Amino acid sequence: HPTMDKPWIETPLIFSGPLSRVAGCNIYLKLENLQPSGSFKSRYVSVHLLSFFCILMTLNPNNPDVPNALINDVHFYCSSGGNAGLACATTAVSLRRRATIVVPDTTSPWMIDKLQALNDTAPSPDTIRVIQTGANWAQADAYLRRAFLSSADAASKKGYGPRAVYVPPFDHPDVWAGAATLVDEIRAQMPAADNQQQQQQQQEEEAAPLLHGIVCSVGGGGLLNGICAGLGMDRDSDQGLSGTRVLAVETCGADSLHASVVAGEHVTLPGITSIATSLGATRVSARTWELAERWSSAGNGNGNGKLLTSMTVTDAEAAIACVRFLDDARQMVEPACGATVAVVYNGALRRCLGEGMSDEEWRGKNMVLVVCGGSNVSFQILDGYLKAY
Repeated sequence: HPTMDKPWIETPLIFSGPLSRVAGCNIYLKLENLQPSGSFKSRYVSVHLLSFFCILMTLNPNNPDVPNALINDVHFYCSSGGNAGLACATTAVSLRRRATIVVPDTTSPWMIDKLQALNDTAPSPDTIRVIQTGANWAQADAYLRRAFLSSADAASKKGYGPRAVYVPPFDHPDVWAGAATLVDEIRAQMPAADNQQQQQQQQEEEAAPLLHGIVCSVGGGGLLNGICAGLGMDRDSDQGLSGTRVLAVETCGADSLHASVVAGEHVTLPGITSIATSLGATRVSARTWELAERWSSAGNGNGNGKLLTSMTVTDAEAAIACVRFLDDARQMVEPACGATVAVVYNGALRRCLGEGMSDEEWRGKNMVLVVCGGSNVSFQILDGYLKAY
């Protein structure tokens, strides 16, 4: 659309000397915290919204005024623990459209202020509306669907506009496609092999630079689904397209994937008790569980060589990782992202993905941490973690 800019960016992939020294291998940081909304969710929320606009533009290509009129009447609705809602709201402002964000009671005043502050630069002071209700994301989502999307004209009756568009925070193919673009960027940004052993392996695998592992946090599973798709793990192959391993990390108390892997069935948590509220989906998406059934192992001990390893860290490990990461990488992230970083500091990265390797072999491995970001963090919050943990 001629008036719409791309609402996400290609983020840097940087080598981290401090984290590499701690991990004993090559650590690269994919800085999704630099997205316009402060998290990777800008990427896939934007893809979902732009896909919707593309559909509208094809409704009547011979009369552009028809799809344009429909586009101008769009109102986005998103339920979120915070970051997906912030991505939706940021994208809505960028596209000059309105949005309603429903967040649970666990969402911090800090995050709600960030959402509402977007109105300061929006076309009108009521562009972004924020509603807080429900004990967790599932309850907030149920309220949104019941209040605004239960009938075709529900939103219109409430004065929100007749064309209501639901923006899923993690469970939709567009969401996964948006997250998969992250893998394409990583492959293009990875440096070339720099020693004879890696060059030989690269030639044998007929792959561009070697990518041995990706580490990401898991909430509802949208990011994980996209990474697996980008690696070809959604296809009929025993090794995906590349053999790259994935370490999926949750915090205890927000570990719906790990609980499912351990139980051997798709389970729903009774509630969220972790401080990492952005990971607060009591049940991962069906697609996430399908991938886990096929590819995963539970890795809090030693991984068993499968491509997808699920593990947990404690709130304390995630929180202190945020503090150490600020020192080591000069990047401020919230505990939902700190969970990923924590596996370097507590040694779980090597236990899960480097089992059985010599120090020399492990030293040559290239691991990417997806710094998913998150806006629920400040110096004051980090200072509180230092005092609490």
